[in-house]
Amino acid sequence: MQNRGRFHETIGAVGAVTFSASETAQERGDTDLVAGRAVLETESTALAALAQSLDGNFVAAVDLLGSGHGRVIVTGMGKSGHVARKIAATFASTGTPAIFVHPAEASHGDLGMVTRSDVVLALSNSGETAELNDILEHAGRFRIPLVAIVGRTGSTLAERADVALVLPDAEEACPNRMAPTTSTTMAMALGDALAVTMMRRSGFTGIDFKMLHPGGSLGSRLRTVGDLMHSGDDVPLIASDSRMDQALIEMTARSFGCVGVTGSDGALIGIVTDGDLRRHMGADLLAKSVVDIMTANPKIVAPRRLAAEALWIMSTNAITSLFVVEEQRPVGILHLHDCLRAGIA
Repeated sequence: MQNRGRFHETIGAVGAVTFSASETAQERGDTDLVAGRAVLETESTALAALAQSLDGNFVAAVDLLGSGHGRVIVTGMGKSGHVARKIAATFASTGTPAIFVHPAEASHGDLGMVTRSDVVLALSNSGETAELNDILEHAGRFRIPLVAIVGRTGSTLAERADVALVLPDAEEACPNRMAPTTSTTMAMALGDALAVTMMRRSGFTGIDFKMLHPGGSLGSRLRTVGDLMHSGDDVPLIASDSRMDQALIEMTARSFGCVGVTGSDGALIGIVTDGDLRRHMGADLLAKSVVDIMTANPKIVAPRRLAAEALWIMSTNAITSLFVVEEQRPVGILHLHDCLRAGIA
């Protein structure tokens, strides 16, 4: 508590923290930790209050945001504008078409981006941001639904919105209680809550997410088994009435260290691996039927599952290959090295 007191006592005229010449490096470090933790605790408390404050207005906002046939137009000025850009990006990447429109640019022609099919989501902590006026007028004139994330009940923005999501009263985390910190954290988190709730409503899946994130490390993690598997003649398969000498030839030709065994209907009924060969090694091995040697009910994976899931199955079961099965029939094979080469780990 002594450090916390020193932190507040050293706030200068411009809000900067200064240190006395006698203060040691250790004391400065302690002061920094106190300051940093106080910010996170303040914002954490505010987020908890925000979660508790959600009510029917949140549901109404989700209804309204999903009612348009166009896009969600997210707008805000200053720090609220930066938050609005992030919210628009989150909406767009989770299945809700959205763009950010700068309110000042809207007043100089970009209002043409906002159509009757859209829904506007406007952010302003004070609710009195003058630069929002033209876009609010435009929404009212053409009866474009308006949702607000705002810090004050009874403000202009709150009154003009069809649904107003009012942030709970909470102190800004900066020592002057002025710089947007706690308020922007709450606004961004509320935008996430809206986007994720709409994502859940629409049934947006990991496969849908992959389609919108094809690049970078995230795109790699979202690649499916079907993206990486070997198919067609590359898949080592043999009929259940075959002998082990034929199975050994197929295993050697395909180099996966295994061969899948199919029944008369084409379904995968088992797998013969290098380990099975070692366990049944004997003079008569090659003359035996594959069904006498195979491991029944092998681990399999569907082509639409994420490759990361397939890698987890292989790692957990200490195997290097998985047959890819659709409607009980093998359609491909995935090797551990296929996942590693694709950057999936």
